[in-house]
Amino acid sequence: MIDLYTSATPNGWKASITLEELGIPYTVHHLKLGDGDQKKPGYLKINPNGRIPAIVDRDNDDFAVFESGAIMIYLADKAGRLLPTAVKPRSLVIQWLMFQMGGVGPMQGQANVFFRYFPEKLPSVIARYQNETKRLYTVLDTRLSDNEYLAGDYSIADIANWAWVRIHDWAGVNVDDLPHLKRWIALMAGKPACQRGILVPEPFEPEQTVAMAKKIVK
Repeated sequence: MIDLYTSATPNGWKASITLEELGIPYTVHHLKLGDGDQKKPGYLKINPNGRIPAIVDRDNDDFAVFESGAIMIYLADKAGRLLPTAVKPRSLVIQWLMFQMGGVGPMQGQANVFFRYFPEKLPSVIARYQNETKRLYTVLDTRLSDNEYLAGDYSIADIANWAWVRIHDWAGVNVDDLPHLKRWIALMAGKPACQRGILVPEPFEPEQTVAMAKKIVK
């Protein structure tokens, strides 16, 4: 049994979709970020960085894993799916996972903050992060022009990137001119595990999200 500590964010969805896709039983612990649950001492023992998500594997001596990408790798290895064991295909999946971790997530995350939550409107800053997010989306679009999925077969790399790209509108980034990315977004959205995972721990509610994020940004 896995204990999942999460909230309704792209990084949280990465973990919940992976759990749903792998069919691993889990218990949800909903951390309310606006209330600072992620900074409380009990949770910091699980994730010293005070962010979500994190998991505790009750079947493996209560082993705790934090950082969403590390969680996905751990779960895929545990189940023996969504991440190859052979060196080259495994590396390919991890490369595209790291592309999200080091690129799409940070850049789109900042676009979200300055476009939606920041108390001041800073056009040059908003444009900087939206443009970089769009550039990264274009890299994905090019990759998907001759690949159904990012690393050949469906993998945790697709889940990680889709969890962010699916809310491109929230960052104010248009994808109408990226047909291969749009095709892949729809493909991923049709997967039952993706549909279930994005409802954990609750549906994404824009008004509530804005209120919560403004409390955190202050």
